[in-house]
Amino acid sequence: MTQAESFTAKPAVRRRDTLTDLVIDVFRLNGALLASGDALVADLGLTSARWQVLGAIAFASVPLPVAHIARNMGLTRQAVQRSVDDMRADGLVRLDPNPHHRRAMLISMTDLGEAAYQAASQRQRSWAEALAAGLPPENIEAARDLLRLLQRRLDNPAASAPTAQ
Repeated sequence: MTQAESFTAKPAVRRRDTLTDLVIDVFRLNGALLASGDALVADLGLTSARWQVLGAIAFASVPLPVAHIARNMGLTRQAVQRSVDDMRADGLVRLDPNPHHRRAMLISMTDLGEAAYQAASQRQRSWAEALAAGLPPENIEAARDLLRLLQRRLDNPAASAPTAQ
């Protein structure tokens, strides 16, 4: 069904088709954001994945083990572990003993990691200002709210499951 046909179809069909188009657009946007992020921080020894993990560490009120970082960020434990291992080898993070679990070490940024994260954050602010230029804040807020609603529904599939009619 074309998009034009979708707009004359039943509201449920239009909603389904429009959401499907949105999901595809979000996948494309995700790829573009990752590529842009990689380019933005490459000379800092970071990738988008490393930057994301450093952000999770920075925003946590206490040091966390890999599994908690992964859960908080919606990533796999293996992906976070790989980033942590690489960043540890590069001196960006360190592993500290976890008093609650002998094997699940706590991840902390080193001074080098903190400097890289702060530099990346400064660049991100300038990048975001340029990208958002001319866009109405209300449109950005509405898009953010919709994405957060979809995320909540995906996090709790039973709550958004279709009901029998």
